Amino acid sequence: MYQALIHIRRFLAIARILARHDALFALEYLKVAPAYVAVARLLSRRNVDGRPGQRLARALNEAGPSFIKLGQALSTRSDLLGEELAQDLSDLQDRLPAFPGTEARRIIEEELGEPVDDLFRQFDNDAIAAASIAQVHYAVTHDGNTVAVKVLRPGIEQAFRKDLGLFRWVAKLVERARPDLRRLKPVEMIETIAETVEMEMDLRFEAAAGAELADNFATDPDFMVPEIDWGLTAARVLTSDWVTGWGLDDRDAIIEAGLDPLDILEKASAASFRQVFRDGFFHADVHPGNIFVTKSGQIAAVDFGIMGRLELKTRRAVGELLLAFLNRNYRRAAEIHFEAGWIPRTKSLDAFSQACRSIAEPILDKPQNEISIARLLGQLFQITETFEMEAQPQLLLLQKTMLVAEGTARKLCPEANMWFLARPLIESWMMENLGPQARLRDTLSNLSDVAERLPTMIDRIEQGTQLMADGQLKLHPDTIRALQGESAHRPVLPSLWIIVLFLLSLVVAIKFF
Repeated sequence: MYQALIHIRRFLAIARILARHDALFALEYLKVAPAYVAVARLLSRRNVDGRPGQRLARALNEAGPSFIKLGQALSTRSDLLGEELAQDLSDLQDRLPAFPGTEARRIIEEELGEPVDDLFRQFDNDAIAAASIAQVHYAVTHDGNTVAVKVLRPGIEQAFRKDLGLFRWVAKLVERARPDLRRLKPVEMIETIAETVEMEMDLRFEAAAGAELADNFATDPDFMVPEIDWGLTAARVLTSDWVTGWGLDDRDAIIEAGLDPLDILEKASAASFRQVFRDGFFHADVHPGNIFVTKSGQIAAVDFGIMGRLELKTRRAVGELLLAFLNRNYRRAAEIHFEAGWIPRTKSLDAFSQACRSIAEPILDKPQNEISIARLLGQLFQITETFEMEAQPQLLLLQKTMLVAEGTARKLCPEANMWFLARPLIESWMMENLGPQARLRDTLSNLSDVAERLPTMIDRIEQGTQLMADGQLKLHPDTIRALQGESAHRPVLPSLWIIVLFLLSLVVAIKFF
């Protein structure tokens, strides 16, 4: 009861902030605490500048770091908010005033157990960048390496923990007040945010993500990740090599440096493809402040707090879906949704094919450099209510990442399209992973897995037989009669052993020949 009162008090404070920015529509849509929202509406300001999404973004920014993160997560939900509102929230800037350098020094010393002057030859008190969770300082180590030192905000863990409790409370209210929104999994979405934030709160997880991405691209000369200094990294401090370059969207500076924007875009497109399809592990916060172009023309990535993962099955579905749309094969695009289990089989395949066409044609009919695959996917997710498609968090994060990447690519090289540049790579990968050889390889692998589990299965059968013999396990009379009927027509055990021997021979063939 006490916790509920705390949530109610915080909820009312947030409603007042929304009212000041004329953004109460967010709560009106959710139908949470309608009486209070109605009163707040009467007291709210009118004629506030900006579209609804822009007003909501300003309100969330005022509400604090947790709500900035919530807004960024909601920006992936065009299926819930609509494309324009989601796009406005995607512009929500994760920037806050820096906290004092003396506080940063105190946190570093607490985490690393030594005075800052003993850890660094030089440490600049003024932060070069400050966001909702952490800020970054320029420093030089005693061995002369120039590094970036990321430090968590003081008290940020407690602030997020309190607000996440409020988010969970509101999500449960939404599920009760709006049963029609349960398919969008509001509680699960909040838990996903909570997991992401929890990992962001421990900078060792971010460091590990950066190291994994670096390993994936260890042999790629066109993409680099700054090396992590693990000796100067802890839960609330992350130290990595300093990256010098220009933002990926700084076309003029890139040209002035003698680099070709189209060549840079091809490298960036290839890196995006390899992260999503080859590795299933991708940078999910690719705004120009996190992706740089170095003097040598390399693509460099920083800030690995938000990363996405896709299992192989989903990668295959996404790759085939992209090619289906690029080839305007709408029937196949619809079939992929059904095969992946994203849409119930009770729905009409023909109707969904028609929906895919209605969404894709206006987008694909544009000049190649204006085609937005991310926008196409976003509009596709908006029709989910009609076809009862459940929200797919991993796809929503990918769609948001694609949308930001496309916007940056358009600024870098307006005459090109990153997905058309990456198309040969996607087709090659699809052939390797969905062609005849891949299907045969998958079949043999599945048979091998089954065969390797056979000894355990046989042990369990023998245990069950022993339990029946001891009278500890009894079968229903109908089951006994059915088994007797089957045994009268065919020998069961010899057939079983034939199958066992066949599968074992397959395992031997796969492993040793």
